[in-house]
Amino acid sequence: MQLVVARIGRAHGIKGEVTVEVRTDEPELRLGPGAVLATEPAGTGPLTIETGRVHSGRLLLRFEGVRDRSAAEALRNTLLIAEVDPAELPDDPEEFYDHQLMDLDVVLGDGTEIGRITEISHLPSQDLFIVERPDGSEVMIPFVEEIVTEIDLEEQRIVIAPPPGLIDESEAEVASARDAEGAEEGADAAGTGEDGAQKDASDHVKKGDA
Repeated sequence: MQLVVARIGRAHGIKGEVTVEVRTDEPELRLGPGAVLATEPAGTGPLTIETGRVHSGRLLLRFEGVRDRSAAEALRNTLLIAEVDPAELPDDPEEFYDHQLMDLDVVLGDGTEIGRITEISHLPSQDLFIVERPDGSEVMIPFVEEIVTEIDLEEQRIVIAPPPGLIDESEAEVASARDAEGAEEGADAAGTGEDGAQKDASDHVKKGDA
């Protein structure tokens, strides 16, 4: 399973360092020295991280073989892609990688089918599951402990206890996940690239409080 973990920004200084836009919640794991990353476009990589440091709140990386500003600038806008074991779980038991929750069935406590997760939207205030119902409509389910009561990866299902109105038909339909995220100005939608690599501002979700 491939996950986009960063995008290379502008060159920094004259010794080959670049700024990066981090797209993983585990940069110390995915973007540490020695990490070998695939790239998009593919011809740019693979790239091996030689050093990393934080400067003025931004992560700076230097890659093996990149020794000057011109070489660093040539990498600008390249996506860095990590290979992740699909069975791997975050250390926090309340966290899950997006790809582990995609396509899971969503049901009520009594087994009533609600639908399946087709997208995960990372909003500033919370994460949302975009659930496609059997009739093709969509409903947004906030990933909070009061609503999402059980996640069973073995059974490939999520059990929810929705408050009144959350999954009522009159409130369930949304035109698309982009409409859903429009409720939070400035939010970035979770998406998938043509190469199948997950392209999110975050690569996993954590159950929050309502």
